[in-house]
Amino acid sequence: VQLQASGGGLVQAGGSLRLSCVASGRSLRGYATAWFRQAPGKEREFVAAFHRTGSVPHYADSVKGRFTITRDLAQNTVYLQMNSLKPEDTAVYYCAADRSLILSSLGTAQQYDFWGQGTLVTVSS
Repeated sequence: VQLQASGGGLVQAGGSLRLSCVASGRSLRGYATAWFRQAPGKEREFVAAFHRTGSVPHYADSVKGRFTITRDLAQNTVYLQMNSLKPEDTAVYYCAADRSLILSSLGTAQQYDFWGQGTLVTVSS
């Protein structure tokens, strides 16, 4: 499966952005789908995900209450709505998918086989 992320940009603190990740090649049905981010000089970190068998989203504590992950399987697209953005949210955001990882590995970047190219989000103070 190929993933294409978009929607990044420059926004002031407190603002909002919506990221999109369009999949092609295969349906995302049956895949875990996730968003990760990587700030300069830091490791890639988990943001939000759906497990492949569930409809309950999972979030990193740092984004709970501000970010919402959704997916539209008919459009083969995963979204990340980001509200109340903070300067510390500045990073390259990546979407990822995997067909076989278990629930406990949902937040582990190394477990995902498929990655989008990343989209830069910059939040100014």
